[in-house]
Amino acid sequence: MDSGLPLVRIDAHSPHVATLAGWTHAEWGHLNPGRDLAATIGHLRGDCGSAGVPSVFAVMDGERPVGTASLVVDDMSDRRELTPWLASVYVLPEWRGRGIASRLVRRVEEEARAHGVERFYLYTPDQQALYRRLGWQDVEQREYRGEMVTIMQRDLPAPV
Repeated sequence: MDSGLPLVRIDAHSPHVATLAGWTHAEWGHLNPGRDLAATIGHLRGDCGSAGVPSVFAVMDGERPVGTASLVVDDMSDRRELTPWLASVYVLPEWRGRGIASRLVRRVEEEARAHGVERFYLYTPDQQALYRRLGWQDVEQREYRGEMVTIMQRDLPAPV
């Protein structure tokens, strides 16, 4: 089900950077010990590229973001040979079940493909079913910073 809401690129000067960073810090901050919210905001601001890797996207309800996803150089500190990554896919709980996460994933895939990426990665502790439904394949199950996660990959066809 398509939410019909606009999906936009977030730039480094967007007033929404702090909100999006707050979501990702609350959800996954434990995977970056020692990184406080201010550092997470700075990190996300650095991922707000103008095209390709890195890029940050959000689905908007008026002036309010309701979901986000990123395309980043690396998302797993001990697997830097794997690049780039789909990262920080998050939808506000009250907006889930409306296809927003799928739209965000597809938008990141389009961005990657348009910039010559043939394969990219993600890791998730609990959303394997969503990503498998979207064509992602399991690569490895492993422990990462105290949490069991699945590394997944997506091979992209060349742009037409």
